[in-house]
Amino acid sequence: MPVYTYKAFTTGGQLKSGIADADSPREARLKLRRDGLLVTDLSEVEGIAHKKTSRWRQMRLRRRTMRELPQTTRQLATLLRSGIALNDALKALVEQIETPVLEAVFRDVRERIGQGASFAEALEQHPGVFPALFVSMVRSGEAAGNTDVVLERLALFMQKQSRMKNRVVAAMIYPMIMLFVGGIVVIVLMTKVVPKLIVLVESRGGELPGPTAALKAISDFLSSYWYLLLAGLILVNMVVGAVRRTPAGRYRTDQILLQLPIFGDLFKKQAISRFAITLSTLLKTGVPVLDALRIVRDVVGNSVLAKVLDDLHSAILRGADIATPLKRSGIFPPAVGYMIAVGEQSGELEHVLDRLAEAYETEVEVATERLTAVIEPVMILVMAVVVAFIVMSIILPMLQLGTT
Repeated sequence: MPVYTYKAFTTGGQLKSGIADADSPREARLKLRRDGLLVTDLSEVEGIAHKKTSRWRQMRLRRRTMRELPQTTRQLATLLRSGIALNDALKALVEQIETPVLEAVFRDVRERIGQGASFAEALEQHPGVFPALFVSMVRSGEAAGNTDVVLERLALFMQKQSRMKNRVVAAMIYPMIMLFVGGIVVIVLMTKVVPKLIVLVESRGGELPGPTAALKAISDFLSSYWYLLLAGLILVNMVVGAVRRTPAGRYRTDQILLQLPIFGDLFKKQAISRFAITLSTLLKTGVPVLDALRIVRDVVGNSVLAKVLDDLHSAILRGADIATPLKRSGIFPPAVGYMIAVGEQSGELEHVLDRLAEAYETEVEVATERLTAVIEPVMILVMAVVVAFIVMSIILPMLQLGTT
């Protein structure tokens, strides 16, 4: 049954928006009219449930729903564990979801299950909301009869991933704020204070000191050619985006990112942690190794590591183990390969991957704190030098005028 979003006026004249399911737009309007609503806008929720949703739309939908999806998944797991049937659990869940897009998605999932589709098949129709990892784990849970356990693991996995991402983002907030505020201060000084002072000095017939003359040249350049600088920044951004959209360009830029002095180590550890926790979660759920590797490939977020996983997939098809190709990759540290080899030999690969993920999560946290500790004083020093130069360029001509 299609799902529609609507805007309507109530009998009291208030504007209301929401979601309704019906067999056709006409039936949806009649249904809403019986509820006392005068529909002004009605549109079917398209694209959300389509397999060929554009990659940009998938990313946008995933950003909008990812914050609420872990909590929603955990609530669904709790309902199923309580013995409530899946269809009834989804009905109860839909009534308390706050995000309109996520509400529409779960309504559609419930309708598809009512028409005879499996839970995994219904989720698979929404690639912009449920990634392949989510669908594969649910499919394995349905086959094993422990969907509630799988959903609980999924919620925990998504929360861990969100925490790790937020930790890195939080570490960069303070430097970015400092850079933004410092940039505003410099721009105001260069465009408002310095030009007026220079005009005053030149009107008195005084000669500009060296620092002030240099600052005047910079100020004149920024005032005259600021649009060229802005256009250059936009052009560089467009070129980088175009390069990143090609497989070869994305691979090369990801290589550069991994080779950066401080950031490269952080990106690598973050990707390895994501690889370990994702593979462990999939294997615990019963997803075959080859299928799990294909899913992990899209989760690591780095095309260099993705190529390593492609090579690993091919090597396993030829009869190799997991550890040996990872050791030879040059990307994964030797310790990771040795630990995975021990896990394969002992039959406890999932537990070894869990320990690896925990270890690298800790290392990401330490690396993030170290990065913050390095960036903050460097930025303070740079901003202090820039502001000191501007202040000195302002004070020197003032002293000169006072002396004259």
